[in-house]
Amino acid sequence: MIDPRLEYASTLPSRFYFDSAVLADEQRFVFGRTWQLAGNAAQVREGGQYFTCVIGEEPVLVVRGSDGELRAMSNVCRHRAGPIASGEGKRPVLQCGYHGWTYALDGRLRTTPEFEGVAGFDKENCRLPQFQVGVWNELVFVNLDPRAESLNDFLGELLGDMPAHDYSGFRLAKRKTWELDCNWKVYVDNYLEGYHIPIVHPGLFRELDYPNYRTETKRSYSIQFAPTRRPDRIRTVDGDDQVRYFWIFPNLMLNVYPDNFSTNLILPLGPGRTATVFDWYFQDPEASRRELDDTVAFSDEIQLEDIDICESVQRGLRSSTYDTGRFSPQRENGVHHFHCLYQELMGLRISA
Repeated sequence: MIDPRLEYASTLPSRFYFDSAVLADEQRFVFGRTWQLAGNAAQVREGGQYFTCVIGEEPVLVVRGSDGELRAMSNVCRHRAGPIASGEGKRPVLQCGYHGWTYALDGRLRTTPEFEGVAGFDKENCRLPQFQVGVWNELVFVNLDPRAESLNDFLGELLGDMPAHDYSGFRLAKRKTWELDCNWKVYVDNYLEGYHIPIVHPGLFRELDYPNYRTETKRSYSIQFAPTRRPDRIRTVDGDDQVRYFWIFPNLMLNVYPDNFSTNLILPLGPGRTATVFDWYFQDPEASRRELDDTVAFSDEIQLEDIDICESVQRGLRSSTYDTGRFSPQRENGVHHFHCLYQELMGLRISA
């Protein structure tokens, strides 16, 4: 069991980073029960607009109804599991890409071609299952668990901890997806501590006041406070002298700057394979092209360094000589916080 006392705690056992059975449980108990970033509000601003995504292993369709209601529904046809929609777009009705069954924008079944004569079929009660959906700061979240707390309750104090900033009208300016050979938790662990910055990120290290770098943990998220040495290189909000890196359990990072914000979504592709999806949002992407290019270039430099160390750690976790490690109370409280939240959802007693 992960000891809640940081000074006595050990990390997750190494098998949790490469066992396929563990990933299967994570899809059900972690990704299937938490609020997951699905898309952005601009994709579903108008009636009939929709986009598709996968939450855990569940195909999901998010659509704005003709009544103005935003809904998240199963993207699996009730006939023989075909896809209701793909990608994103705008349509007056939704039609399965397998046999042409059509559904209204609220999930009600409308037409079933060549289906006359089927006994005992209740068309009126055949509709697409729905999931919880919410919007926060132009970001659309979905939760598959009908018993889960609301998005606002889940975010809790984060609503007040975010820098005072008007996020309305921000548009997706750029997306970049990286795939790397490590478990998704290796990448999250790495993000949640600045302990590795002096060794792994020499360029970033020169920009930060490392001795005063600290991490603050809350109920469902944590904040890394990174004081900057040169505000002109890493710009901060409202003249503040430190950048705040937000992490929302289990797999979302959020970074806020004066004229933009970015998200980094961590998605498991397999026990030892991960995708990191970076999205940058600006109010006027074309007018901010130079700032966007500089921001992405600096992010790429850090990401390449992180990929190298995370893939090396993944190889080390398979060593017969390693199982668990200990935490630095000064630098790794964010990682310990993640492991405790993870253990709570997985319902595990993890022996050191």
